[in-house]
Amino acid sequence: MKKLVSAAATAAFSALIGAGALPAGAQTLNLAVGAPVTSLDPHYHALSPNYAVADMLFDSLTAFDARARVQPRLAESWKPVGENVWEFKLRPNVTFHNGNAFTAEDVAFTIARVPTVPNSPSSYGIYTRAIQRVEVVDPLTVRFHTNGAYPLLPVDLGQIQMLDSETHANPLTEEFNSGKLAIGTGPFRMVSYRSGDRIEYVRNDAYFGDKPHWQRVNYRMITNDAARTAALLSGDVDFIDQVPTSDITKLRGDQRVQLSEADGLRLIFLALDHAHEGNSPLITDNDGKPLGHNPLRDVRVRRALSMAIDRQAITDRVMEGASLPSAQLLPPTAFGALPDRQAGRPDPEGARRLLAAAGYPQGFRIQLNGPNDRYMNDARIIQAIGQMWTRIGVRTAVEGQPWATFVGRAGRQELSAMLVGWGTSSGEPTSPLRSLLATVTPARGWGGSNRGRYSNPAMDAKLDEGLRTLDDAKREALLREATTIAMDDVGIIPIHIQKNIWAMRRGLQHEARADELTRAQDIRPAP
Repeated sequence: MKKLVSAAATAAFSALIGAGALPAGAQTLNLAVGAPVTSLDPHYHALSPNYAVADMLFDSLTAFDARARVQPRLAESWKPVGENVWEFKLRPNVTFHNGNAFTAEDVAFTIARVPTVPNSPSSYGIYTRAIQRVEVVDPLTVRFHTNGAYPLLPVDLGQIQMLDSETHANPLTEEFNSGKLAIGTGPFRMVSYRSGDRIEYVRNDAYFGDKPHWQRVNYRMITNDAARTAALLSGDVDFIDQVPTSDITKLRGDQRVQLSEADGLRLIFLALDHAHEGNSPLITDNDGKPLGHNPLRDVRVRRALSMAIDRQAITDRVMEGASLPSAQLLPPTAFGALPDRQAGRPDPEGARRLLAAAGYPQGFRIQLNGPNDRYMNDARIIQAIGQMWTRIGVRTAVEGQPWATFVGRAGRQELSAMLVGWGTSSGEPTSPLRSLLATVTPARGWGGSNRGRYSNPAMDAKLDEGLRTLDDAKREALLREATTIAMDDVGIIPIHIQKNIWAMRRGLQHEARADELTRAQDIRPAP
């Protein structure tokens, strides 16, 4: 049994959180992000904004640095001690915000909890499925028994925030959002959370790692691009992410602010309806009547839709240079990427020929959906693609919606074509392959964000083999094969890789991250 925090310490902690008390003259960081947070439960919804705020409250066993390389965090070291066993040594003297000690018991508890979170829109269970059993060797040693060789375990565990087996026994997602259970080992503690508006943090002075500079953080959600930039220029906030592309040139020339930039790992892509054999929800013939079948299940149609898209024009005119046109899942220099696969030029005539060969010489009607408050220029991107599809005879209506509404419809397979994104924080392809393209298999944690329900057994087989291959070179070759199968089959339609751009007032410095996470601990006063 773990030792609980004393009553006096509990009272002091409760007073701090309840009153938001801070020393006089405390340094405060006001930052604004462009994407809404959907939950403070670190295992509820695998979404970059959620992970960013959770990374301020909680810690994982491993972590990723700014270049997406795996680093120690709550685990000091790890090694395989058998073909299917990994041993992790935990950092000593780590405590949760309420004073409870972090031990191997908490690791076992957390791994068991992750796949059981009810109603998860995008489960973190994909990162724990390889673990068959967790063995608590002693309070600071834990062994993970996997289903065969599994080289990616240190990578996967970088996505799983650790909970306290006592504090979080039988937790409800709502209790994290209320603050009752927003208790981790992270560099900040939560003071308050107003959904869709802001989160207030105070520094955790008992943190085991580098102490953040800021004693208080106001983490605001300003999804309107113009309002976010205006808040920075007016001094209402000190730092913003998702700098609107239309403001980049203006901000570069403003002596009051400076930019922080990094090549990103977020793919913006189109998911297509592979689920419906009969009528797809938002596809009709040119007279508005049901087709009786789903044209998106024909690879020729999918290729035609991809060939119609002028990715370079989207990068130049919509993204104003803040993206890299892409025909695959990752930047070409990433581990497992396809170095010779280029986005290429659009081919409208070739697209029309493919449509005719598939039996649609006059095209058909489709609705393209997407969020209008989640990704950089998301509403403008779907408008541009809609025009490109219409030019090849696929008459396209476009609908943008707030993320919360859109993602619910997408998850229920109510859409035919949709714009979504995926940030690969691990910097390698198993994350998008498992989540976006693998056949939906809850028992394995596969396909958690496969909203189009794409399925290709040949791709699944290569992915599965790659996940069990310890040799890096052989694993990379297998993952490239899996990616090639999915891309040739147009399981999804890649559009571009986002560049990550932040802006801040002069006098601050920021470590730009490839995974695009916006965290207060990465911001400090300039020396």
